[in-house]
Amino acid sequence: MRRSHFAAFAPHCPRCARAGAGRHRLRLAEICAEADGDVRAGILHCANPDCQLEFPIVDGIPVIVPDPRGFLAERAIELLLRSDLDPLVEGLLGDAIGPGSWFDVLRQTVSTYAWDGWADLDPAERADADGLSPGERLRAAGEDLPQPGAARRCLDRLAGLAGGGAARRVLDLGCGAGRTSFDLASAHPDALVLGIDVSLGLLRLAQGALAGQVAYPRRRIGLVYDYRSFAVAPGGAERVDFWACDAQALPFAPGTADRAVALNLLDCVPEPRRLLGELADAVSPGGRVLLACPYDWSTRATPMETWIGGHSQRAAHAGAAEPFLRSLLTAGAHPQSVAGFAVLAEDLSWPWQTRLHDRGSVLYRTHLLALARQ
Repeated sequence: MRRSHFAAFAPHCPRCARAGAGRHRLRLAEICAEADGDVRAGILHCANPDCQLEFPIVDGIPVIVPDPRGFLAERAIELLLRSDLDPLVEGLLGDAIGPGSWFDVLRQTVSTYAWDGWADLDPAERADADGLSPGERLRAAGEDLPQPGAARRCLDRLAGLAGGGAARRVLDLGCGAGRTSFDLASAHPDALVLGIDVSLGLLRLAQGALAGQVAYPRRRIGLVYDYRSFAVAPGGAERVDFWACDAQALPFAPGTADRAVALNLLDCVPEPRRLLGELADAVSPGGRVLLACPYDWSTRATPMETWIGGHSQRAAHAGAAEPFLRSLLTAGAHPQSVAGFAVLAEDLSWPWQTRLHDRGSVLYRTHLLALARQ
């Protein structure tokens, strides 16, 4: 956790805020390890004497969520998992633990996001003697295969739709493997950029990129993975940090950010409408909010009752997501509308192809919205 970001974003206790007990700043109570203004291990405390909740900092990642105990009980394995296993041994463990396990899900997730974010910089993607990667050879033969950088291309398109001026503080919600956070830092040379996610495994990977190294298991097929490790030097790294926070309970004062990005996050949270409210609260008037969503609803992430479209075709929106979302972003257009937004521009069908393994990918038609905070 960079001290520069801790000072600029000034986090408060999300449990107190959610309970209606006010906004109480977190203080850096214990520092166990620090290097060059980056707290690698320590403890944050809520300043409210009636709360005094503790939030750990592990491997440079502060965990600032309303229920740290429940969150860590579910996800701490991602922080505690060894990173020095030999790839051969890790492969054996993957076979033994089996498909559909927590280990399998974790490796698949990291593989998918890391490949999209960083594979364009991986020398092993072009390791064949003829200078062509397997993907390039198949594309030359007419195969339409995914290419790294889908999230970055989406961000670039949204930035063109949004316009807007300079930013001092930028939030990248659902930052995944972190590449878009570095792109935002490059696009806003005077801004501090904070990448936020709840996937501790992905945040560890993003923290590794901050240190100049990306390492991840690249899924080939089934339970077969190839370990990839390579050096990176992303632009603006000195102005980027990564925290574990719940996008539905952002620990920031109103108007903290000048720009916020949420790429394919709206359909991955339990309460999408709450996420919209958090964005409206966190971004200052005149700021920009960039949204992308394919409306790929799943009850594993979002209860059907909170989906934006995808059900109730008898309603006025006939089950369509786009008009429903617009009504939620227009004050008075819906009982649960979020005030404070104006839609600047849209792209109804932006392609976003996600690689799953060597023989499989998913192509989304993503709805993009550039919003102005009024």
